[in-house]
Amino acid sequence: MKNPVALLGNPSELTNPRPLRWLGESKIMAVGWTAVRVWLGAMWIQAGVAKLWGAENSAFLHNNGAGVAGFAAHGTPAYSWWGSFLHGFVVPNSGWIGILVAVAEFTIGIALCLGLFTRLAALGSLALLFTYVMSGTASVCAFYALFAIVILATWKTSSWIGLDGLVAGYRQRHNARPSTPENAIGIVTLASKAA
Repeated sequence: MKNPVALLGNPSELTNPRPLRWLGESKIMAVGWTAVRVWLGAMWIQAGVAKLWGAENSAFLHNNGAGVAGFAAHGTPAYSWWGSFLHGFVVPNSGWIGILVAVAEFTIGIALCLGLFTRLAALGSLALLFTYVMSGTASVCAFYALFAIVILATWKTSSWIGLDGLVAGYRQRHNARPSTPENAIGIVTLASKAA
């Protein structure tokens, strides 16, 4: 039997197939991935606004997080250990957890729409969706999770049109400037000749 490196190849030398590279690096696809990112952000903003200022406000920000406590106490958890966590930790702390959930949903939505801290926002989205699914809610969680995974997989392209892209472009231009002593001497010489 051959050794695994000879059979599979060196992992550091493997490349993705050309269509996958194009999906992840194409500026044309950046528009599509941006649409996915902004759509998911809008869905999180909508959920956060409902909890912060809308119809769900009293269940999350007031009444000691009654919505969170009710959901945690009467939901159908995926595993018994998760049910113990919900009953032992979430229900007694539902007041501040309700505020945290409302603010997190709104903040994740704003970050995704703006393309700011895109990877962190997508991970936060997955973390919230994980807790919802583990607590017994299916609804649209799988669809949102799929979009968050796509955003994570294409983070360079999906955040290119956004604040992350602006910051990355600025850093590239800033780091491309010559900073070696020889170049600095040349700049000083040019400046003295101009004066």
